[in-house]
Amino acid sequence: MAALAWLLIPLFAVVGAAIWGSWVQRNKTIGDVAELAGYARFRDAMERAHPTAPDSAPFRPVTEAAPAES
Repeated sequence: MAALAWLLIPLFAVVGAAIWGSWVQRNKTIGDVAELAGYARFRDAMERAHPTAPDSAPFRPVTEAAPAES
């Protein structure tokens, strides 16, 4: 029985190494491709010229009202 236990230890090590090796070699580019495509869409949207409405006026700062005199 002790010999069987000593044979199971390397067996578990091989199975663990196979699982770890398959995890390390997985395809890691799937998330990157989607992320880069989203960034490209964002960049295209930011580079497009956005039309302004004809009745829109340029930004005018609000002037502060003079303090009321008592």
